[in-house]
Amino acid sequence: MSKPRNRRIRATQQETAAGATKMEAFSFGDPVPVLDRREILDYLQCSDAGKWYEPPISWEGLARSWRASVHHASALAVKRNRLAALYKPHKLLSREHFTILAQDFLIFGNGYLERERNVLGGTIRHKPALAKHTRRGKVAGQYWWVPNHGQEQELGEVCHLIEPDINQEIYGLPEYLAALNSAWLNESATLFRRKYYLNGSHAGFLLYMTDAAHSQKDVDELRQKVKESKGVGNFRNLFMYAPGGKKDGVQIIPISEVAARDEFFNIKNVTRDDVLAAHRVPPQLLGIVPSNTGGFGDVSKADEAFHEGEIVPLQARLSAVNDIVGEDIIEFLPYSPKIQAQ
Repeated sequence: MSKPRNRRIRATQQETAAGATKMEAFSFGDPVPVLDRREILDYLQCSDAGKWYEPPISWEGLARSWRASVHHASALAVKRNRLAALYKPHKLLSREHFTILAQDFLIFGNGYLERERNVLGGTIRHKPALAKHTRRGKVAGQYWWVPNHGQEQELGEVCHLIEPDINQEIYGLPEYLAALNSAWLNESATLFRRKYYLNGSHAGFLLYMTDAAHSQKDVDELRQKVKESKGVGNFRNLFMYAPGGKKDGVQIIPISEVAARDEFFNIKNVTRDDVLAAHRVPPQLLGIVPSNTGGFGDVSKADEAFHEGEIVPLQARLSAVNDIVGEDIIEFLPYSPKIQAQ
């Protein structure tokens, strides 16, 4: 979810008083996350857009943040898949449409079902309206479909399921908002490392030359070889012949690459734990490899605890649709654990 700055590699040169030694430094644009703006989490009142109310935060931002972190996306997907697998299809609500409803509710904290009627007034089916483009009208019971500016269309009878918010009652908000900063930091760390490799500057050292036995031509040729070691086919070996040179006339000074690598792994692990804590999903259910010899424990017990503590409450929340539409269209099969401890 980033919008990198198109900044070309810059080379700066500094000369000594003798004008014989030059140093070149290379830099590349830092990753700039598009969603690195604090206003997405500012809890403001729902603004008046004329015919409808705008959401308190950016739905576009939440949609793009879904794939900002692999753990954030995976935690939402495992909940959606579990709910869809246990759903009992109804003639008025197919499994496909229920999956869309559950996914919208998990990501946006809002789920919408539009009732389609026949000419006699009977219900044909309940069709989901994507939460990203659905807006609650100013008139009670009115909803609008707003995919783009100037393309609004009024919807019919809509069942609106919300995740309650403490600041307003027009729209729901998802539970994981507190973990978004961690998900974005995880994304930024990954993008920085990816841009580092794409830049091709993997040398990780400073070539320091003070030996006066070398001619300017030799210095220029060595500088060109270092430049050519970047990009595809990097990590080339360089050979230098210095007749009459002195000890330490040419030195390679490593740059703190090891420390940067350690910080990368620390950021990834800490932000992962924050996201998993917000979603309350056991790590073994997401395919995370344990870093300790003891592992994460019995996966079957973790699966049962996850179902009872997280999936069952979600099923109860989604079943509230039955009270709104006046018919039991959402029912679930009983949980039957099939994963046995090895």
